[in-house]
Amino acid sequence: MRILHLPAGDIPNNIDHLLAQGGRMLMVYATQIEGRNEACYLAAPGIGKPFQLWLVDVPPGGLPSMAVHVPLLGWYEREMQDLSGVGVLNHPEPFPLVIEHGDMPAPFTQTHSTAHYPAPHIVPEVEGDDVQELDFGPIRADVFESAQFRFFYIGERILRYQPRLFLKHRGMEKRFQGLAPDAAVILAERVSGVGALAHALAFCQAIEDAAGVQVPPRARVWRSVLGELERVYNHLHYLGALADATSLKVGQAEGRLLEEQAKQLAARACGQRLLMNVLRPGGLRRNLALMADFLPRLDQLEAASLRYLDQLERTSTFLDRLHTTGSLPHTVAFDQGATGPVERASGLDRDLRRDHPYAAYADYSPLVALHQDGDAYARYHVHGAELRAGFDLLRGLLGHLPDGAVHVPCTASAGGIGLGWAESPRGSVYYVVHLDRNARLERVKIKSPSYSNWRVFPYTVHGSNMMDYAINEASFGSTIAGCDR
Repeated sequence: MRILHLPAGDIPNNIDHLLAQGGRMLMVYATQIEGRNEACYLAAPGIGKPFQLWLVDVPPGGLPSMAVHVPLLGWYEREMQDLSGVGVLNHPEPFPLVIEHGDMPAPFTQTHSTAHYPAPHIVPEVEGDDVQELDFGPIRADVFESAQFRFFYIGERILRYQPRLFLKHRGMEKRFQGLAPDAAVILAERVSGVGALAHALAFCQAIEDAAGVQVPPRARVWRSVLGELERVYNHLHYLGALADATSLKVGQAEGRLLEEQAKQLAARACGQRLLMNVLRPGGLRRNLALMADFLPRLDQLEAASLRYLDQLERTSTFLDRLHTTGSLPHTVAFDQGATGPVERASGLDRDLRRDHPYAAYADYSPLVALHQDGDAYARYHVHGAELRAGFDLLRGLLGHLPDGAVHVPCTASAGGIGLGWAESPRGSVYYVVHLDRNARLERVKIKSPSYSNWRVFPYTVHGSNMMDYAINEASFGSTIAGCDR
């Protein structure tokens, strides 16, 4: 990662140059350096090019909003106002995102100027004799996480949709402050339980980047193996949830059964179904060894999963509900920051495992599945193709496990900054870590795939059908916990 110090006035030109060269902005967040506010812009210049972190001193009056230039930064700027008190000028949506008036205090102490909101948190008025309004949530049926959704609709057609997330915002980034890196891995694994390995891996790699440490080859391969096991069980969970949304109860049960078998296989690899307590900065917590029956069980799971996919592909009542549902155009996916299978289903060819290889992916590049239609079927297709490819990738990795150590000492220098990333089953995860003078965590910033995809999701709902809403939401596969970090 390259670290650049820029004046606030240079940010618009730098962003325009980045976009013209085929790059993409990723996020912006605030931190405090010796009592002064600093904005940190994370940029991705392109495939194979080093990421850039632009450090900008916040002017006394606040930062100019970049949300018009780069719409995906809109949420990050609002979050920065809510949690760090850094003012953002001329924002197109200048109202709270995470912390609303009358809610709990912000998790980050505001020792400087607080944000001002010239407009309340509202949605555009939708009027008409036939217009109905539905407020759904925050308590929903089954085991859905808490969120509130506001619909304006006529008959079955949705005119306007507004999600209210962050009802259980946990201040996870604040909780990292003051922790030693080894201890903080446990916290990273709990940002989103279904992506525990990806979050832990991105965090560990950020610490290793700050320390300038290379992980041993055996640990690198094992990290990729564990990452693919997490991908397999998540894709099976996704397929079961999508089958449930289309009223295929047998399909739901089959998907959940296969998901459980994949988790049990993960437990046989590392002793933990959700792949926790395995990673640490510098490699693995302990050496791992395959059990004698691991590969036969993997073969059985693959055969059953491929049969399951074939059965879904032959079920017309399932496929008919997916085609044309929740379409996400290519341009909207890019502008609003879609990631993972969601962006690849809209024709954006991006995958961190291939574009910025980590762990063992430089030697074992994955097959990146794409689709162009951007609808629920396209997202289902990408998940299914990644599931098929995941078994092949696992077999290649397991067939070339090197011998040797699985850990090297990893002590980051005081005041260092590091960046780590991973391609989770839901999309890209980034961690930026800032260390204090005692080499403890001073600031940790997390870019979560569900945070990105929840921002994109409303664009697929406006103008759609109420009866298709549950299918559309299931086709995104996002988690509330991954957003309410």
